[in-house]
Amino acid sequence: MPGRIDNQKLVTIIIPAYKQENTIVKDVSRIVDVMTNTRWAFEVIVVIDGFVDKTYEKAKKLERMDVKVIGYQTNKGKGYAIRYGMARALGDYILFIDSGMDIDPNGISMILEHMEWYDADVMVGSKRHLASKVSYPFIRRIYSWVYQIFVRILFGLKIKDTQSGLKVYKREVLEKVLPRLLVKEFAFDVEMLAVSRYLGFQKIYESPIYIDWKRNNSSFGPFLFMEKNIRNMIVDTLAVFYRLKILRYYSDKSKRKWVYDKELDLKINTGEVSRG
Repeated sequence: MPGRIDNQKLVTIIIPAYKQENTIVKDVSRIVDVMTNTRWAFEVIVVIDGFVDKTYEKAKKLERMDVKVIGYQTNKGKGYAIRYGMARALGDYILFIDSGMDIDPNGISMILEHMEWYDADVMVGSKRHLASKVSYPFIRRIYSWVYQIFVRILFGLKIKDTQSGLKVYKREVLEKVLPRLLVKEFAFDVEMLAVSRYLGFQKIYESPIYIDWKRNNSSFGPFLFMEKNIRNMIVDTLAVFYRLKILRYYSDKSKRKWVYDKELDLKINTGEVSRG
């Protein structure tokens, strides 16, 4: 990775990728180019969520001092991929951004500066921030608005967008949060944020992002509750609420009940994030 000045914070950028063989080289290269022109020392971890096409082979060609490409055989969901990368991160700030470049990677530097300005525990890229520039389908805006009301009622999270694919966590937050998590796909963002807040990390703020939704059609139709992914997200979100508020699963007193997945990291079950 680039030379690190004394006391300079290291940023880990995690890029989960699934079936991105046509764009992965361009996407990763663009993020590296963006970060090279910032003040931050950084490492990039590309996590291939299932060897189902040539995404891994193409990404592997990009490996160098500041880029690591890892993955596993079977697709397990975006949330799992991000946690897999986080468990192997060295950074003081650990960030993830969606592959596909719907989110402008130039926003990475901005969200990191916001992290410093607010001394935040977590910084969330928000589509609904007043300074955000967003181009995406109306039906997704409706879905996002309804879901955020739902989340605020259940968890008291005072942010307007939990679902964008750009977030930054302080390392110490993840060291406490990661061992407790269960959701691997549909509500992993909410679980991470809700558990962070539950553990006392209250400084969760929002930063502007730039989004250009490149897909020709929204993946959601007009009848939201008839969509399988929407139903799964609602079920997973309610399950997080049940574990948090009823079972108290995320409490230190329930540590023996936490699910340990050896593929994520050998040290995760001790509350430590591996540094190598």
